[in-house]
Amino acid sequence: MELSIVSLGTVPEGGTATDAYDNTIELAQRAEELGYSRFWLAEHHGGGDSTASTTPEVLIAHLAAKTSDIRLGSGTVLLNHYSPYKVAETFSALDALAPGRIDMGLGRASGQPAADHALQYNQNQQQDDHADKIEEAVKHLYNGFPDDHPYSQLQLARSGEAVPQTWVLGSSPNSAAIAGKLGLPYCFAAFIRPDVAPQAFEAYRESFEPAPFEAAPDEPAGMIGVNVSCGDTDEEAARLRASVEAYYQRLDRGEVGTPPAVDDAIDELGGVPDPTPQSIEPGDWPQQISGSPATVRDILEQMTEQVGVDEVVVQNMIPDPDDRVRSYELIADGVGLSARDS
Repeated sequence: MELSIVSLGTVPEGGTATDAYDNTIELAQRAEELGYSRFWLAEHHGGGDSTASTTPEVLIAHLAAKTSDIRLGSGTVLLNHYSPYKVAETFSALDALAPGRIDMGLGRASGQPAADHALQYNQNQQQDDHADKIEEAVKHLYNGFPDDHPYSQLQLARSGEAVPQTWVLGSSPNSAAIAGKLGLPYCFAAFIRPDVAPQAFEAYRESFEPAPFEAAPDEPAGMIGVNVSCGDTDEEAARLRASVEAYYQRLDRGEVGTPPAVDDAIDELGGVPDPTPQSIEPGDWPQQISGSPATVRDILEQMTEQVGVDEVVVQNMIPDPDDRVRSYELIADGVGLSARDS
């Protein structure tokens, strides 16, 4: 099993975005040492005082200078806000900075209405053009326009050695079908809608058509995104998971902010959450997972086997930076990642 990380750039309580970025750099460097395959940056808007990962392309460029060989990417660029050409330009330039190490993860999401309005590059764009925008971005990136197309004359800054991998990210059978029809790798966000994971990957494989582009897979290639809190024991991990459980309860009430400290979260929840069951069934995955290294390994193996993938990208919302890093260390140990030579 391959493991990767997606970072939210969580701002520590009483801290700033600078603190969040410093923590992100340290986590990326530690992830590289531990043997994680990819380090992705999320894109969230309107809450920069709690989630500092607002511009993944900026952080990717910085992390490229701070790491050596781990792949870096977006998890995800919210393509509904941007020009496909500009996104392709950005990621091609990133590949020129870090040849062969860049992933262009494309998705869409709505957020706070004011933020969505402020970000909209074209107020008249259609809401159902997501597949077209992904295809356009990929064609720009992979020189996929025919010679007689006006866009075929647009040249991107390139490394000369590689092109970024393009991933479609989503949480529904619809996004999975888009990825399949375009012949692109697909990452399913199980921390958003875990119950539809089997249907999503079924739709992906049924619709898959190999793409004629460089760096596109010949066969379906999938990954699942999961939220995992790992501790030395199942009970300690469940205690750490209290923060994310309380965070989502607050979000349901319309309260946007940083995940609360573990003790505060336990008070809000009325106790420590139950440990994640060690056996899970398709369509009944938990939204947040916790456990000891062995338990997490077993759960992730069940999940990947049930949907037929061999890669997992892990999200972690533990508020304390040291506990967060420790969780990733324990997961790597449980799964058996091979540490890179320093």
